[in-house]
Amino acid sequence: MLVQLTYASRTAGVLGASDVKDILAASKRNNTQIGVTGALCLSNGIFLQQLEGDKTEVNALYHRILRDERHRDPAILDFSEITQRRFGSWAMGLLSSVEENRQVFLKYSGTREFDPYAMSIASLRAFFGEVVDNVRWLGEAPDISLASRVPHIPDRQQALQAP
Repeated sequence: MLVQLTYASRTAGVLGASDVKDILAASKRNNTQIGVTGALCLSNGIFLQQLEGDKTEVNALYHRILRDERHRDPAILDFSEITQRRFGSWAMGLLSSVEENRQVFLKYSGTREFDPYAMSIASLRAFFGEVVDNVRWLGEAPDISLASRVPHIPDRQQALQAP
């Protein structure tokens, strides 16, 4: 059964650019091996991640994340069976909350600061729908891609695993 899980967690400490790069590289490598795809957002010390794949694999991955000391206050925000993947060719994409992306983060947030814990399921789904639509659209022009706006991640393919 194909499922989609969306969760949020707070960072346990300050993450530097190399930490984010390491998380992304490990996610890409590990997710490819187990057939999980998805996107990771990082804003104001909050991870928001949507994972999709086989129910057993997604569940096992989420339990590994729960044991990761970089996460605190984890919460499943949405979980559903899906008929197809939204991030089909992304082992893991990254959207960082830099100024250029602020509008995307705040468009679906009910507060001044992006707070996925307070977002409705409908808002979360719409947020990720816009993220994937815009990344594909912007990805055609690397000079304006979301990947180029992620600080200190020099290689676009490391930042977004879009076709």
